[in-house]
Amino acid sequence: MHTNDTHSALENMPKTVTAVKEVREANPDALLLDAGDAFTGTLYFNEFKGEAELALMKLMGYDAMTFGNHEFDLGSSPEGHQALADFVKGANFPFVSANVDFSKDAKFDGLFNDFIESAYDNGEIYNGIIKEVNGERVGIFGLTTEETADISSPGSITFENYLEEAEKSVEYFESQGVNKIIALTHIGYDDNAAVDNDLVLAEQVEGIDIIVGGHSHTALSKPVVVAEDATPTVLVQTGNSNSNLGLLDVSFDENGVVIDNDGNLIKISDKTADQEAVDVLAPFKAQVDAVAKQEIGVSTPIALENPRTNGDNTNPSVRKNETILGNLITDGMLSKAKNFTGENIIMSLQNGGGIRAAIDAGPITVGEIITVLPFANTLATMDLTGAELKEAFEISFSQYPGENGGFLHVAGGKVEFDSAKPAGERVVSIKYLNEDGQYVEISDQETYTIATNAFTAKGGDGYDVFAKAYAEGRVTDLGLSDWENFRDHLVTIGSEGIPTEVEGRIVDISSMPGEDPGENPGEDPGDNPGENPGDNPGEGSGDNPGDDPGNKPGENPGDNPGNKPGENPGKTPGGKLPNTGTNTFIVLFAGLLLILVGGGSIFLYKRRTA
Repeated sequence: MHTNDTHSALENMPKTVTAVKEVREANPDALLLDAGDAFTGTLYFNEFKGEAELALMKLMGYDAMTFGNHEFDLGSSPEGHQALADFVKGANFPFVSANVDFSKDAKFDGLFNDFIESAYDNGEIYNGIIKEVNGERVGIFGLTTEETADISSPGSITFENYLEEAEKSVEYFESQGVNKIIALTHIGYDDNAAVDNDLVLAEQVEGIDIIVGGHSHTALSKPVVVAEDATPTVLVQTGNSNSNLGLLDVSFDENGVVIDNDGNLIKISDKTADQEAVDVLAPFKAQVDAVAKQEIGVSTPIALENPRTNGDNTNPSVRKNETILGNLITDGMLSKAKNFTGENIIMSLQNGGGIRAAIDAGPITVGEIITVLPFANTLATMDLTGAELKEAFEISFSQYPGENGGFLHVAGGKVEFDSAKPAGERVVSIKYLNEDGQYVEISDQETYTIATNAFTAKGGDGYDVFAKAYAEGRVTDLGLSDWENFRDHLVTIGSEGIPTEVEGRIVDISSMPGEDPGENPGEDPGDNPGENPGDNPGEGSGDNPGDDPGNKPGENPGDNPGNKPGENPGKTPGGKLPNTGTNTFIVLFAGLLLILVGGGSIFLYKRRTA
């Protein structure tokens, strides 16, 4: 059995306990391994710093755990890694970590052993352990991503090359006659290959039989086999946030080579909560529930809505329109990414489908924020060309006016599209705010750094262009909790910083004011403006002057009175302007002519009689 990246998602952990007990009932000797990132993600960790997680892990009886990058998140706190050291000491299972050196942090004195051990003690750290399972000796060693130095706060704890340390571990196990070897890793299934990942590990280090992985939050519904050498390697991973319990059965030949495997994911939500686990969780839950009701010190003057169309595409939706809530979330992402990395990140993006609830007007609570962003997502950065960014926004607008869970909310930029055009040809303009405060059009060839959540960065919602960037090592998961980023941003801007209207960051130019104020306002009154009055002013009223008013004014004045100037007066308001202007001109001209003639006659008469 295996878990990974549970991220303090403890609400359903009593159901996980049920799943573990059911497996053990059928297979009493089944191993239970965890591939790291038990820390960070919910209020359980914020409040108890690993204590609640450990209580439930001890109840389940893990056989070994390795460290994820989030286990090192508290390194920059005043207490440093004291919570992690307490977590290790309090465990009733050992920790395996072949490429992490704890020796320079005094908090781990007496806990860290830089070797592999068969006579290991629970509550201590080893490069690896040798454990007997069903009468067979099995070697288990651990690896943690070297990116931890950049995306967490390890302090004086350092990270060594994963391939070199894996080779050393395999060599030692084999020297001890152990030919069944498990790598318990937190390096990612297909994460940045330039740094580390499980696929590269399986291909390049011979002798590893099973890789129980974490970090990339990959839900492998079935095991993946990499057979690049004489010893095939089976790879498994469960996803994240305690959604699944992984189960794997492996058969070996007499030489310790994998000859068969069968694995699957057990969906945790389908299980019934174990009462013993409910009781263990209860005191932690009571405090977390109380904290969730706490206000963050910020009030919103209006409800921050999260609209949906409910099947009517004329309605606004978070999955197709800019929203105040989406703007606030992306603002927080952009600010956090810039401050955390120090890099020139031009824009942040949030998928509309990841925004799950509104926030009522008035004081904002912690619980409301978590409900808005409930998926334990993390902040990531990625390098994209302007052309790739344009391709992404084409996907974002592809289903408009229908909803699209991948619709991208944006901060740091302005995007215009034309929904009247075919999908794939809708993006009109993408601009970003430069350091001088000016909006600048992106260039197709230039590369930009963008912030988004890790789900989107890895190609979620059908963003193949992002998946390609991820596969090429152009994505970095910063490991920062999305709801905490959002909360921090709201606290920073305060109540007075919450806007009451959207800003025009995402605009459909086909519905801009003036574009379509009537049905076809430009087609009739101005369609061919020169064809009637002005161009050839005699054409409209004098071509067949008897056809309209004036030819035979007494003939059939009521025959079809609506036939011409008013036949369907509402059909095309202003269809063709009536000839009243031209007729008036003729009358005035005739009158002026009569005045001139009359005046001239009088003048001549007076001269003659003078």
